[in-house]
Amino acid sequence: MLLDEDPATLIHHTIGNFNIHPDKTAIGRINESLSTLQQARDLRIRDAENALKKLSRNFQTLATQHSETVSAHSSTDHASQIVELDTQKFRVAKAASDLEIEGERLEQELEGLKGRLRALDMQGIEGDEAMKAKRELEDPTILKLKVYRSLGIDLDLDGTGAYNKATIRNTQKGDVHVVNIDPKFSKFFYANYFWQTL
Repeated sequence: MLLDEDPATLIHHTIGNFNIHPDKTAIGRINESLSTLQQARDLRIRDAENALKKLSRNFQTLATQHSETVSAHSSTDHASQIVELDTQKFRVAKAASDLEIEGERLEQELEGLKGRLRALDMQGIEGDEAMKAKRELEDPTILKLKVYRSLGIDLDLDGTGAYNKATIRNTQKGDVHVVNIDPKFSKFFYANYFWQTL
């Protein structure tokens, strides 16, 4: 035999000289870390699988909706709708153009009427002298009132357009008489009264 001692004894003494406890602790920690990492990895894989299933369901739903929309869609209907909308657009554009032209025409007419109103305002309520003369020649009521005024009689109108009061001025005597005109008396009565007062 080559060795002086028994190999088993030598191996036993050699093992006793090695300190393997820290190594065992380290290996235990490594095993725990690997187990934790494996659990975390499994959890992440499970979450990813759930998300993938959810996305697959959404995709399936959207694919079904898309296929239904495509099958329900008709290219001829779409073309006819576009043609109809174009027709409506042109009608609206034409109506807007017509309204714009009408607005310009009305603005011109308004300007003309404003000019005429300014001219009438400058002439006054009774118009210019030519209009007054023409109206006096044509209107018998104005002629009668002129005759009364030349005699010194002024007639006043009430709200209904009837004469309700007469003011008689006698310049020779310096008198002024105010007479209330009542429809129950005749025109002949008032004519005699006016002549007597004058």
